[in-house]
Parts: sequence; C-alpha cells; structure tokens
Amino acid sequence: MKMLTILFLLPLVLATAGRAGEAVKYEVNGEAFEGYMGAAGEEAPMVLLIHDWDGLTDYEVKRAGMLSELGYSVFCADLFGAGIRPTKLEDKQQCMGELDADRPRMRALMQGALDAAKAQGMNVDNCVAMGYCFGGTAVLEFARSGADLKGWATFHGGLALPEGQDYSTTTGEILVLHGSADGYITIEPFAKLVEDLEKAGVPNEMITYGGAPHGWTVFGSGAYQEKADRQSWKRFSAFLEDVLKNKGEQ
Repeated sequence: MKMLTILFLLPLVLATAGRAGEAVKYEVNGEAFEGYMGAAGEEAPMVLLIHDWDGLTDYEVKRAGMLSELGYSVFCADLFGAGIRPTKLEDKQQCMGELDADRPRMRALMQGALDAAKAQGMNVDNCVAMGYCFGGTAVLEFARSGADLKGWATFHGGLALPEGQDYSTTTGEILVLHGSADGYITIEPFAKLVEDLEKAGVPNEMITYGGAPHGWTVFGSGAYQEKADRQSWKRFSAFLEDVLKNKGEQ
C-alpha cells in the first residue's frame, strides 16, 4: 500500500504557549525520523510524548506547548518515520498495525527517540513518558521494557497485556486516564491492568471519566469532552509535579 502523508512545516511557533519549538531530525538503526522538541533548559524535567495513529502532528505540538508552559522540556517522538503522517483510515491502521505486530521495534523506536532527546541536552534522567490512544499503548509497552523512567501516563490508550509480557521490570509510577464510555477499549482490560500492576507491585493510579468516549482529549473532534479533558490534564499536571519535581523532597 502506498502511504499517503501530510508534511507539516517546522520549526513551528507554539502559539498557545508563546514559545518556539523546533523539528529534530534523528536516526534509529539507519532510518530517518523527525521529532519535535521544546527545551526549557538543561536541568528542566522532561516529558517524552508519543503520538497517536496519525503520526506526529499539530495536536502533539500543541500539547508540547502546554507542557512547556508548565516548565517541562518536551520531546515528541516520531514512531512512523520522517514525513509519514497518515490521513486515510487504512493508512493509519497500517502504520499502527505494523508496530503493534512488532513490539521489539516499537520499543527500539521509543528508546531511539529518548536517545535523540539526550543528544539534544535534555534531562532524560528525570523524565516521564506519556501518550494518546496508540501513543498510550506504546507508552505501556515501553514501561514493560524496563526503561528507566520516573513515570508513565496514558490517555485513552490500549491497555491489554500482550501474550508473554508482564510488568515485572517496570520502574516508576503509572497513571492511566480512561473514558468510561470508550467503545474500543472497554472496562475489562482496564480492570485487568489493575490486577497486573498490583501483582507486579507497580505504583499506579487508574482514573475513569464518565461519559467520555474514545479519543475524548482530541480538540475539535466529535469525541472531545471538555470537562474530562480539563480534569485529566489537571491530574496529569499534578502527576508530573509529584513525580518529576517533588521526588527529592519526599
């Protein structure tokens, strides 16, 4: 299948935050990728942001601006490849499906993005990974890999545990933000994830938002739920504050 893409021009100005970010070209195992970063200083705590199934777009850039405004450096990973921003449903499914079927590659691409952030002088030793939908699925995959991050957060992401995996090597805390009305990711895998995390002794917080369907954080979409988005962002902001800024004070 020939992949249809959208190419967005970078560097972009984060109008919502009043700060400028920039594109970052990097390679993972010889393949070209183009991420996006907003740096808040060498010692600033960091967020690794993983995109949804349409690739790294203006949505992630806007969220990066919101995080920059809170004082975090942000590196938006690119898991699909430079210039690959699918717009058709079948192309989104293909891009996502290829990585779902190859979890070692998914992990390697996230580690590659983290390495790229480190090369840019970002503070990867004080970092939380977060993602939306497919990005949330990827974040939990990275958490199970044993990557040494301070925390993990997923917004309406896939929660099912792949066969043969567990959370025995997971470090840091996990925050799961889920819509109770999600018709794609039902409450059953949510409940099973609670059991899996407790069994592994992983600190966790699991929150559901009543009436919120799948994709409830996506601005301007039919699924968008302003109240759930506002409440979840407030909780996520507090999670970052606790995990990345207050750890040394506990």
